[in-house]
Amino acid sequence: MIPLERLTAVREQFPITKRQLYLDSAHQTPLSRPVRDALASFLAEGYEMAGPKTVWLDRVEETRGAVAAFFNADPSEIAFTKNTSEGLNIAAHAVPLEAGDNVVLVEGDHPNNAYAWLNLKRQGVEIRFVPLADHDVATAATFEPYIDGRTRVVTLSHVTFHAGQVHDLAGIGQLCRRRGIYFIVDAMQSVGVIPLDVKALGISVLAAGTHKGLLVPQGLGVLYVARELHELRPAYLAMSSMANPPEDYIARPDDMAVREDARRFEFGNVNLPDVHALAAAIRLIENIGVSAIQAHVTELGDLLLAHLDRLGVDVVGPRERGKRNHIYVLELPVEPWMAFFARHDVRVSPERGGIRVSLAMFNSVDDVERLANVLRTGIEENLPGASLSLNHAR
Repeated sequence: MIPLERLTAVREQFPITKRQLYLDSAHQTPLSRPVRDALASFLAEGYEMAGPKTVWLDRVEETRGAVAAFFNADPSEIAFTKNTSEGLNIAAHAVPLEAGDNVVLVEGDHPNNAYAWLNLKRQGVEIRFVPLADHDVATAATFEPYIDGRTRVVTLSHVTFHAGQVHDLAGIGQLCRRRGIYFIVDAMQSVGVIPLDVKALGISVLAAGTHKGLLVPQGLGVLYVARELHELRPAYLAMSSMANPPEDYIARPDDMAVREDARRFEFGNVNLPDVHALAAAIRLIENIGVSAIQAHVTELGDLLLAHLDRLGVDVVGPRERGKRNHIYVLELPVEPWMAFFARHDVRVSPERGGIRVSLAMFNSVDDVERLANVLRTGIEENLPGASLSLNHAR
């Protein structure tokens, strides 16, 4: 777990921890002081100096390098997008697919990944859904029966938003390499919480927004595209995409060559305020270390599961370490539990299987203990969904 002294310092950077029991980072993370300060500094520069854009663009490249280091990638393999959905749609339209090819993904995964690929059915691409129970994790064996000679893409979320499974990217990546299949990953729920080495995992394309584990407000995404995949081409173009952008700002119909790096997928200006915020957020995360954050939330999860067992509350997803990380969906009916948690100033999310509790770097043992006490109170008030023996729970 993060040492208490350091955790106290981290919690100081998130003022929400003084006002609310915040267990909803799988929805969005609260603003930290460093991120707020970076946004304020950007606005002040725009206000006082009318926008020093060349300086800002230099900082974009510095942040690109920091993001690349986060994934064990090269800066040339990183592009900035609006969000995960845009990154997945970029991938879906960049892969050279033909009528009769097929794409394999997990049934019930985030719909924004599914829709990006289902949109290709009108071009004759077959979309295959692999069934997966909420308590199971996807492995190479999960996908292998659905793959054939026309399979071009396997795609899934690293961590599911609705049950918290942590899928076996390493094994799936090996399968895709062996079969010559593009491996495209939605890392929205894992980036910043679980270490990600895109090279070791064999990932072709990775898309993630930055408003969860990367601690930045909505409106910015990151896209990794492996440098060797030159055949992946952008579906739309802007001057920023071109290999030889015209200095006189007059388009050259006879020169349509696009950049060879990931910036061929950037479409004009990026979200400059959020890029500044991301630089500050990465510094905050690196001060702790992603591996330490993962260990911290996993141990908090151990404590949470022990309390849930005593309270007779089941979880939707897997319980084994390594198969779960920071997302726990409690098998409690959304009504009336969401209203009950709101009355007790506990921030959680309704999810398809119940109530989602998600842990972050700033959460503490006391937070988990407080949640357990709130749950006990709800059970004592006869809210449905638990099989508690009160004497046992006490």
